[in-house]
Amino acid sequence: MYIGLDIGTTTLSAVVLDTDSGALLAHQTTPNRAGMFPSPGRTELDVEELQQLTIDCLATIVADARIDPAKVRGIGVTGQQHGVAFLDAAGAPVRPAITWQDLRAQEKIPGSHESYLQRLIAQAGGVEAFRRMGCVPAAGFLGTTLFWLHKNSQMPSLPFTACFVPDAVVTFLTGAPPASDPTLAGSAGLFDIVSNDWDWALLQRLELPPSLFPTVGVAGKSAGGLRSVLADRIGLPAGLPVGVALGDNQASFIGSVQEPATSLGLNVGTGGQISARTDEFHFIPGLENRPFPGGHYLLIGGGLFGGRSYAYLLNFFRQTGQQLFDGATADDLYERMTELAATIPPGSNGLVCAPFFTGSRVDPTLRASFTGLSPDNFTPGHFARALLEGMAEGFYRFREQMAPVIGERSPLVGAGNGIRRNRLLAGILAERFGAPLHIPALEEEAAVGAAIVAAVGQGEFANLDEATARLLRYGEVVG
Repeated sequence: MYIGLDIGTTTLSAVVLDTDSGALLAHQTTPNRAGMFPSPGRTELDVEELQQLTIDCLATIVADARIDPAKVRGIGVTGQQHGVAFLDAAGAPVRPAITWQDLRAQEKIPGSHESYLQRLIAQAGGVEAFRRMGCVPAAGFLGTTLFWLHKNSQMPSLPFTACFVPDAVVTFLTGAPPASDPTLAGSAGLFDIVSNDWDWALLQRLELPPSLFPTVGVAGKSAGGLRSVLADRIGLPAGLPVGVALGDNQASFIGSVQEPATSLGLNVGTGGQISARTDEFHFIPGLENRPFPGGHYLLIGGGLFGGRSYAYLLNFFRQTGQQLFDGATADDLYERMTELAATIPPGSNGLVCAPFFTGSRVDPTLRASFTGLSPDNFTPGHFARALLEGMAEGFYRFREQMAPVIGERSPLVGAGNGIRRNRLLAGILAERFGAPLHIPALEEEAAVGAAIVAAVGQGEFANLDEATARLLRYGEVVG
C-alpha cells in the first residue's frame, strides 16, 4: 500500500492505493486554509499552518483506511507548481511562501514603464534565453518572485533555500534538506529541462545567488524517512520512505491516463491544463514543455482559466444578491449556476466569453471579455454557459498548437474536480473536441499519481508505463 498526498491550492488530498488490486482504500480532502491574501495581487501561504494541515490530513486517512500501518510501503507527494517556499538550514520556514497566483511581478518598476517581469526577461537576454527552460517566466513563478524580492530588497537573509511548496512539505515530513525533481524545478523559469539542471549562467545574469536553489532529486525516490515525532501523530511507522515530490500536473497525468504515450489529458482544477506526453523536447511559443518522469516530456497548454474563472462569476452573482437585494446567497450557488447553464443551447445564443480574468502565460495584461451581448442572452444562465464554453475553446486552441508535434491522440481523458463535479463542462469539452471524454475510475488523480510514483520509486513496478497499465481504468465516458 502507498499513500499519495497532493498539496493543492484550495485543498489537500490524500489517498491510500492498494497496488495489488489497484483500488483506493480511502481518500481524504481537507480545505487548504493556509492561504493568505495580504493585499491585492499578493497570494501567500502560511507554511507552518500548512504543516499542521498535512499532519491532520495524513492522520485522518490512516484512521479511515483501517489498515495495518506496517503494510504501507511509502508516501508520495505532489502539489502546486511555480510558487516558492523559503526554508532555513534546519528546514523551517523563514517567511510565508509566495504561490503561483501571485501577481506582484506584473507591477511597474517605480519610475519606469517596464514591469518587473519585463525587466527580468530583458536582463536574462530576451525570450530566447528561456528556450531550454520549456517555458517563459510569468508572474508567480519561483524565479520571477525571487527577482522581484531581490529588486525590492525584500529577500530573506541568507542562508536559506528557495524551493517549491511540495518540497517544503517533504522536508517537514523527513527533516531532509529540500530536493526538487525536474517536474517541479522546471516550473521555476530558471531550470534547463534538457540538461536537468539549474541554468547557472542565467542565475548570474539575474543576480540570484546559486546557494538559493535546491539540489535536483528524482521523483518517488526516498528523500528520507518519516520523522518519529510525526509518525506517532499520524499513525505510521517511523522511517517510512517519503518520496521526492513531483509537480501536480505530471502527477495528475500519471494518475489518470492509462495509455500515456497515445492519450491527450485535460485537467481542470483551480487552473487548467491540456497535456500530451512526448519523447523529445519541443519548443513551441505559447506552450510549455515540462519534464516528465522516465526521461520524457509533457507538452502543456496551461490556462490561467479553470475553476477559479467560474468562481469569479459566482462571486459576481453573490455580490449582486447581497448589494442590490440585501439577500443572502444560497450555499449551492455553483450547482445553481450549472443548472441554469444547462438550460442554454450550445453557442449561448451568440454570447462569447474569453475567460482570461488574470491574463495568460503569454500576455499577462490580457483580460476577460463577454461579447455578442443581446437582450436574448443577457441572463445568468447564458453567462455561466458562455464561460464554460470559453474555457473549452481555450483548451482546444492549445490542442491546435500541439497538433504539428503530437498528431492525433486518443483517448481524450478528463481529470480534476472541475470536470468530475461539473458534468456540463465535461460534455462541452467532449463536444468541442469531437471525441468522448474518458473520466478515470480513481478519484483524486494527482494524489493517485503521487502514490504510483512512490511505488515505482520503491521498486514495486519497473516503470510508470507498467504501473499505469496495471492500476488505472476509465469509469464514465461523456459524449
